[in-house]
Amino acid sequence: MTNSDRKNNIFETGGVFANRELVRVGHVPELDRIIGRDDEVTAIGQALGPATVGGPPETTIIYGKTGTGKSLVTRCVTQEAHQEAKSNDVSFQYAYVDCSDYQTDAKASREMARELVQHLEADVDVPRVGIAASDYRDIVWDLLDEFAVDALVVILDEIDKLDDDELLRSLSRARESGKSSTHVGAICVSNKIEYRDRLNQRIDSSLQDNELVFDPYDAGQLRHILEDRTDAFEAGVLDTDVIPKVAALAAKEHGDARKAIDTLYEAGRLAEKEGAETVTVDHVDDAVQQAEINRFEKLLSGTTPHVKHILHALALLTANNPPQEAFRTHRIYKLYVTLAESEGADPLSEDRVYRLLKEQSFLGITESKHTGGGQSEGSYLEHRLLRSPDIVVEALNISDTP
Repeated sequence: MTNSDRKNNIFETGGVFANRELVRVGHVPELDRIIGRDDEVTAIGQALGPATVGGPPETTIIYGKTGTGKSLVTRCVTQEAHQEAKSNDVSFQYAYVDCSDYQTDAKASREMARELVQHLEADVDVPRVGIAASDYRDIVWDLLDEFAVDALVVILDEIDKLDDDELLRSLSRARESGKSSTHVGAICVSNKIEYRDRLNQRIDSSLQDNELVFDPYDAGQLRHILEDRTDAFEAGVLDTDVIPKVAALAAKEHGDARKAIDTLYEAGRLAEKEGAETVTVDHVDDAVQQAEINRFEKLLSGTTPHVKHILHALALLTANNPPQEAFRTHRIYKLYVTLAESEGADPLSEDRVYRLLKEQSFLGITESKHTGGGQSEGSYLEHRLLRSPDIVVEALNISDTP
């Protein structure tokens, strides 16, 4: 093999994907690809409608669980509103801020300013540090006036992650306070239905009662969503059972379209890595398991080696006993000591292991409950692993034998 051949081979991706962007998280599709959210699209469209003809947009609060299409629909409809306004010779601008990434007033205000600079193609430098949140907002107000923007909508995604309400307060009163002559509105997206109750009363009084709830997708909607993304794959690559299985699994577990699409992508990626010509339900099973392993690894990131030894011990006991069996602290402790010593570590006390097991229950990794042992034993604590022992062992990246 020549050097040129080797270079070409290492970049080959196989014949699975035709346009993988369609099944990547974060992709914002065209409006006609939005499935099962007609009422929600209409509601957001009506909130933004006045802004497309130069009027004030309605500030809207959107609730719903992760993966129910809140961010996707909001961004897609807002982009459509931008185009509609342009056809009406109206300057409608928008900015998207993911508050899970920008959790302080200053960072969120900076991102809003950077988004607006990008959309307006303005020759303005937005400093990364060194100025206050109000200074970043002043950049926004100046841009709106300089470019004669008729309406601005700021999408505050996962707004409940913001450490205060100052940005929303400033947006809701921008025109009233004389900061800008532009009509300014916000779309607040939250996973928490109680978000409105947490708002400062001064801000709450300035908001319209415009709230929208996104329900989880059902199996039929999920299947339609996935079928609409099949052009991400080469023709004939997907086995006929793949999409029904992904949709059924997603509907049963969470109703999360984002996770369903990601599962479909990961199944395709696993097939691609194998050099397979088709994506099968086996690839789906492997993708689901790998996703669970990844989530568990993230949950365990930063934990101590002793916690990993304790969970390893519980995983081994779970794998070698009847399903759903729970185990007493002392039984887990004895195996934990063996595992810790085999790794050259000095075991913790049994009382400390007991407390660490209770912590894992609080994190949702295990379930711990008191059980009566009869007159001779009194009550004691039993622990049950809430995940497959195979997933735990693989996530811990250790051998499945002591």
